Amino acid sequence: MKKYLIAGLLVWLPLAVTIWVLSAALGTLDGVFGWLLSGSQAVLPHGAHASIEVLRQIPGLGVLVVVLGLLLTGVFATNIFGQWWLNQGGRVLVKIPIVKSIYSSVKQVSDTLFSSSGNAFREAVLLQYPRQGSWTIAFVTGKPGGEAAQHLAGDWLSVYVPTTPNPTSGFFLMVPRADVVVLRMSVDEALKYVISMGVVAPPAPPPAPLPMSIQPAEAARN
Repeated sequence: MKKYLIAGLLVWLPLAVTIWVLSAALGTLDGVFGWLLSGSQAVLPHGAHASIEVLRQIPGLGVLVVVLGLLLTGVFATNIFGQWWLNQGGRVLVKIPIVKSIYSSVKQVSDTLFSSSGNAFREAVLLQYPRQGSWTIAFVTGKPGGEAAQHLAGDWLSVYVPTTPNPTSGFFLMVPRADVVVLRMSVDEALKYVISMGVVAPPAPPPAPLPMSIQPAEAARN
């Protein structure tokens, strides 16, 4: 009976978690849409409230509107006119005392993580942590900067060591480049490896091709 229960759990658990994650995401988007509708009720005449309530009851409309709004914002932000307006708005926000610290910090992190020209989380490496002889997977986030870089001689890397099975928490380390081993697996494969606690291992990459100057017979003799 135990074997059958585990087999049934392995069938339903991934499906249940997938449905739960999708439901949470859709619920968040519907919540944003509901917040927008509630705000519109404060500025629109009372006669339009009934129409707003009808829109609130349409399933999936909130997700469609929010996704469409993100797409339109992206189009607006990627042209010169939109970038100028966004820069002007950013200058206003950074002059507000409390908003300045929150907005600047979140913008710097989001620009680093999601920018197509950034290097954050673009490479998975092996690192000896938390002691010598114990290895874990980490993600390169860049190089040390500011005052910290002034005290570090040589070539150093900034890495993020995620915890398992929740990779959203972890540790930030600055380590010499010589102390890390660059992996050929993708960041997605490395994240799956961490989240599964080592159960879902990515396939081993094919061996690196020999240089053209080394013939197979010479490689066998060596």
